[in-house]
Amino acid sequence: MKAQVINSFGSPSVFELSNVDKPTLKSGHVLIKVCATSVNQIDCKIRSGMVAAIAPDFPAILHGDVAGVVEAVADDVKDFKIGDEVYGCAGGLKGSSGALAEWMLADAKLIAKKPKSLSMLAAAALPLVSITAWEALFTKAKLNNNNNVLVHGGVGGVGHVALQLAKWCGAKVFTTVLKPEDFSLAKSLGADDVINAKEEDVEHYVNRLTEGKGFDVVFDTVGGANLDKSLFAAAANGAVVTTAARSTHDLTPMHNKALSLHAVFMLLPILKNQGRDAHGKILAQIATIVDEKKLKPLIDTNQFTFEQTADAHAFLESGKAQGKVVIGM
Repeated sequence: MKAQVINSFGSPSVFELSNVDKPTLKSGHVLIKVCATSVNQIDCKIRSGMVAAIAPDFPAILHGDVAGVVEAVADDVKDFKIGDEVYGCAGGLKGSSGALAEWMLADAKLIAKKPKSLSMLAAAALPLVSITAWEALFTKAKLNNNNNVLVHGGVGGVGHVALQLAKWCGAKVFTTVLKPEDFSLAKSLGADDVINAKEEDVEHYVNRLTEGKGFDVVFDTVGGANLDKSLFAAAANGAVVTTAARSTHDLTPMHNKALSLHAVFMLLPILKNQGRDAHGKILAQIATIVDEKKLKPLIDTNQFTFEQTADAHAFLESGKAQGKVVIGM
């Protein structure tokens, strides 16, 4: 089969279109005819060697997000049949091959039937970011309709899904953006109020929006110094959840307000082969919410073909994308 592989870490130019062996079906798995995939920041980090420890062995086939059609099903898999349209985040990491190929072998626990109302391209944009947002808001922070929530980076890959899920559950939703032109987009995704993080400091918007009390839940998709701002912005006994905690911080504000601090690393079940069935269940719920018109992926208007994989990576890394970058096969 054709695949985009890397034989070394580096810039997007390391991708090579190659012929490799088609995956062999094994217990607990399905074989997916790949129709689409999307580029996540973690895919770029793996390709560049920034997180070499979780990369597949060379020649490596990257990308976890996939949407496609089930072509073969192992005898012990009961939830899927040949011809099912599915989506998931199911590989592209150490020990598992990815979606940048004509076929992908996927653990059946990691996939679900794709939303009926979405194209393959749109469905491929959702798995990693929607699982991350769900785990942050509901698994970790226990968000409910009595809460207010601050989502940092509300028009980003994870952030735009988090806004919609928070609104779906009935919470009052606030978000930060970096450009005035993103205000209307953030509001269209469910934000009750939008903060320009470059122009308004955290103390000011906490006072303006919460009368100084802070937010019940703060979801930080940025990390670094922004995590310190998140601790400041949280209400007493509130919850802060982050996708980027590989840094050093003063936890005094957390202690003083009796906060809970959570980290989300959604790739862990794939890497450790533990708790994988939770991902399939989340994706099944996400598909229902999408088909109820309560959630839609934000997709950049620049779309790429399988042969343009290197261009897709370069475009995401340029910072010019608005929404997910998708690749059609």
